[in-house]
Amino acid sequence: MREHSDTRTRIQTVALELFIEQGYEATSLREIAERLGVTKAALYYHFKTKEDIVASLVEDRLDALRSLLDWAESQPPGPQLREQLIRRYSEELHRGRNQDTQRFFERNQTAMRDHPKSTEFKGVMLRLVNMLSSPDDPLPKRLKCSLAIFAMHAVGFLDEPNVTDEQRQEAALKVALELVSAG
Repeated sequence: MREHSDTRTRIQTVALELFIEQGYEATSLREIAERLGVTKAALYYHFKTKEDIVASLVEDRLDALRSLLDWAESQPPGPQLREQLIRRYSEELHRGRNQDTQRFFERNQTAMRDHPKSTEFKGVMLRLVNMLSSPDDPLPKRLKCSLAIFAMHAVGFLDEPNVTDEQRQEAALKVALELVSAG
């Protein structure tokens, strides 16, 4: 079973690289198989279509986010929860290939707009944003809490050649924490 999982992970990684490099629409299953050094039949054993690969990438990310949200829903609401949720989300966002998956979605918005997993992902992200504030909070407070999540994603748009990924993550976390703690 581990070999099956390792092969699946390798396929996801290579497909993601190609989707980012040349775009989702321009990448074929044949190219993915070639880069992996396997036959197309071997690739089909794990994924029948590119859509199946994307669905698996999103599902992996959704599983992690749902786990984070399940944890958050079991905690008492308040400022400490908001801070812990932001910190945990930041850690999750920078774990594994999540940054590459995010880049993929940013660069392939048109192709992914109508993908069934996109709608599901938006729903989970909305659930995350809603965990950071209450409907009774004033609109500016709710907006700041929403912006905290976007701040952690927006840091990827800063094209600073002398800034490391760790420095970007740290800066984004600082801004996000300021936003959720602001009145």
